[in-house]
Amino acid sequence: MKAESPVGGVAVIGGFYFCYFAFNGLFSPYWGLYLAALALPAWQIGILTSLTQVNRIYAPAIWGWLADRSGRRRAILRLAGAAGLAGFLSLLVVDTFWPMFLAVLFASFFWSAALPLVESLAIAKLSGDSGRYARLRVWGSIGFIVASLGAGYWIEASGVGVFPLAVVGTMAALAVYCWRLPEAPVSTAAVVASAGFGDILRRREVQVFLAGCFLMSLAHGPYYSFYSIHLAEHGLGQSSIGWLWTIGVLAEVALFLAMPQLNARFSPKALFVADFAIALGRFLIIAYGAASLPLLVVAQLGHAFTFACHHAVAMGYLHRHFAGAHSAKGQALYIAASFGIGGSLGGVIAGFLWADLSGVGVFSLAALVAALGGVLCWFGLPGARDQIAVR
Repeated sequence: MKAESPVGGVAVIGGFYFCYFAFNGLFSPYWGLYLAALALPAWQIGILTSLTQVNRIYAPAIWGWLADRSGRRRAILRLAGAAGLAGFLSLLVVDTFWPMFLAVLFASFFWSAALPLVESLAIAKLSGDSGRYARLRVWGSIGFIVASLGAGYWIEASGVGVFPLAVVGTMAALAVYCWRLPEAPVSTAAVVASAGFGDILRRREVQVFLAGCFLMSLAHGPYYSFYSIHLAEHGLGQSSIGWLWTIGVLAEVALFLAMPQLNARFSPKALFVADFAIALGRFLIIAYGAASLPLLVVAQLGHAFTFACHHAVAMGYLHRHFAGAHSAKGQALYIAASFGIGGSLGGVIAGFLWADLSGVGVFSLAALVAALGGVLCWFGLPGARDQIAVR
């Protein structure tokens, strides 16, 4: 059998990141707009835009357990790619609530399995080298930018009806990369956990940290579900909306690169609280400044802190508290509490309130949730200057 090239395996992982986050670059800005063009009510849009987050509550834990138990990560990734493509293919022929609900529920159950498994594969292939991992992970941000900008111009020229074609094309490329991904190398290192999982969860700092992650994602729920709709209601075109999403991702990349310097100067608590303060200002700008493009650009620059810095600090807390045999469970708990429960609940609540409160009211509530998160972390987290390990 021909030996697999280590460089080739890493290149395939980079291609996977590009396609996976290119899909996000399509889905986050334009899925809600497509549903609005189908004249669905806001509560249905809120549910459909939150389905992928709902599946992140439980699906990664199921697939991760199965992968660890069977040792067949490559087979699971191939299944995830093929089933995800099959589910999203149905968007070419269905355009009503319940058929789309079932299609996205099915597709995202498999699709959500892919990223956690590939993240662990990438770290294993790179022997834990966080510098090489960061350079590899950048391909995901590039994919998001290319997709969000390209789709914006395409939709502006041809109409939002081309959205399902863009989704299917991107998912087809992702399925190809899922099929080509290498198997994870086997680790023989024995890991001994220093504390029981229940003991860790009883730590006040861990409880406050997880609650803070939940509140930050809850505040972002309206952003991921209704931001594009809110901007379109204020007269922005699809390409302008795509550029605003892109600015947020560029700010995110810059922040990740600057994170070591921030870690050296500020404590995790200070960074966490600052992230919530910036989220408060960001969502107020989106609520009341949607008619001003310069203000919207400023708000998108805040994404560097409300997502990238927050996520980097969270990785440090997870690395410090959920060591050894508990690391996978800690990651699953973080994903469930934040992107799963927090993100999906925020999107659904926004959908039910949108018609009565409009974008101004909903994003004002998001700002209030961010303020609550900041107060919680200010009083609940210790102020020691522990260093954050960004991976």
